[in-house]
Amino acid sequence: MSFFNNHKTLFGAALGLFLFLTTYIAIIPALENQKINQPLPRQSKELSADEQAGKMVYIENGCVACHTQQVRNVEMDNVFGKRPSIPADYAINKRLDLWRNTANLMGTERTGPDLTNVGERQPSDDWHLIHLYQPRAAVAQSIMPAYPFLFIERDFLHKDDVEVKVPEKFVKRNKKIVASKKALQLVAYLKSLKQTEFTDDSSVPDFLYKKKIKSNNGSETMSNLPNGEELYTANCATCHQANGEGVPGAFPPLKNSPVVTGGALELYVTIIMKGYDPRPEYATMPAVGENAGFTAEDVAAIINHERSSWGNKAKKITAEEVQVILDKIK
Repeated sequence: MSFFNNHKTLFGAALGLFLFLTTYIAIIPALENQKINQPLPRQSKELSADEQAGKMVYIENGCVACHTQQVRNVEMDNVFGKRPSIPADYAINKRLDLWRNTANLMGTERTGPDLTNVGERQPSDDWHLIHLYQPRAAVAQSIMPAYPFLFIERDFLHKDDVEVKVPEKFVKRNKKIVASKKALQLVAYLKSLKQTEFTDDSSVPDFLYKKKIKSNNGSETMSNLPNGEELYTANCATCHQANGEGVPGAFPPLKNSPVVTGGALELYVTIIMKGYDPRPEYATMPAVGENAGFTAEDVAAIINHERSSWGNKAKKITAEEVQVILDKIK
């Protein structure tokens, strides 16, 4: 009974048990996890100073409340990434400082799209800036709040200003909209979010509950092309919209577009693969195809979808025709 009556002995025993359990249950497993879950071989790039600052802007504005950064191992998540997320994807992340361990912003709620691979899925600076200033200008059905306080309104542009091409109906008082440093840093962070490729494609984990692959005409495996509508939705619809009408003053329409319905196939393929710096009234298009690693089959499927949708009626093409052009423009 002297053990329970001696407060020093009792406190010392409780402290010793606490330290033992903390070491055994928390510290040792954490150290073992660091050994097991090393960064992937191609995952060597740490965040730049601007990207790290953008991460802080992401945190301070509560983006993690609505956006996850974890592609779950289910088929419905394959629109957000090329593969399910694994622990090694987060091994390169570090603590913000001594007091805050918010290195991994995986989130718990997907009110908005997952951002694991958004840097590859949407590599356009202009799109991100327009979307931050007024989400409805980029996605009409968006429920995301606007962040106009990350931007500056000016009567005239200053040297080195980055103007945001917001459609006129979303701009008040005929002002020029300029991205602040915080807005540019946040976009830099978002564009840094890309899934690392595996060195051996045979080891890439597959999605569970995988659906049967269907061709564009709905019949299974009748075509050697992937589903052009799904590719368009994943890679093009955020700018050019699901109805192909684009966003006036920001992104050009594909409906009745002479590029889409015309015969300049090399120009068409080049725009998809290498991007386009268009007319002054539209934002610059990034190299979507190269960033996403499109194959000739992918490009042909997207073109055929665009040429046969929204009232467009143009000749469909083959992957072989696209491959000839890809070999030429490399």
